[in-house]
Amino acid sequence: MSEPDLYLLGRAGPEEERLKRQIANLAPDSDQQLERIGIRPGERVLDLGCGPGGVLHLLGKRVGPTGSVLGIERDAHFVELARRFVASHALRQVEVREGDAYATGLPRGSFDGAHMRLVLVNVPEPERIVREMVSLVKPGGWIASFEADFLAHVCDPPLAAWDRLLAAYVAYSAARGIDLHIGRRTQRLFREAGVEALSTDAVVHVYPPGHDRRPILRDFIANVREGLVDEGFIGRAELEVELQALDRHLADPSVLVTSHLFFRVSGRIPGMREASGR
Repeated sequence: MSEPDLYLLGRAGPEEERLKRQIANLAPDSDQQLERIGIRPGERVLDLGCGPGGVLHLLGKRVGPTGSVLGIERDAHFVELARRFVASHALRQVEVREGDAYATGLPRGSFDGAHMRLVLVNVPEPERIVREMVSLVKPGGWIASFEADFLAHVCDPPLAAWDRLLAAYVAYSAARGIDLHIGRRTQRLFREAGVEALSTDAVVHVYPPGHDRRPILRDFIANVREGLVDEGFIGRAELEVELQALDRHLADPSVLVTSHLFFRVSGRIPGMREASGR
């Protein structure tokens, strides 16, 4: 029996559109990470929690026509969107299936590598997903994780409304067992799951006026606003006032807005990597 859908940000239209924009926004950072791993043509690769497309195209170009990529996504609508994304990129070596990241039901040790991006920051019990992911990779195979940590998500000049909205969002997430600072713990979770040769770096960006991700805090709040109000994390009238103040602040081109701190982790499953990569 699969887990209930515990994804923090929901599956409504605004989140769908945000995830579609994210494919392009984060592609350079992910592409750089995947380039360093040394993925070889012919490999069989898993992308866990691929959403409506994620990095399927980036993985597909690396494994080539002789390899394969399997994207696993929980939501049936997102699965259909991902399949359309794959078709639009003519990626015949990429398949997308509906599945549960906590318990995929896939054969153990059946992939040359596995990847996930911004999954753990949106769900509880991240260590379970890490263990599941690691179990699916054969000895000598690789893992890659790209996770957020809200530590660096700030604006300057500071804004009290930003701080209050962020505090409400952090508290709402924590009440669901979700750690918005999971990025800094990711390498530890993989080490505890037995991954070796771990390599970690981090990237942060400044979002100028007009950038899709400059209002991302507002996007997150909008996705969960009813929960925030209904569960008493913020009053409805207060929420509206704070959002208006946030909008005015973000519209000021002199205001600096930074991204989350993105931790990129990669490593190897203990054992010998097969020379063929298959």
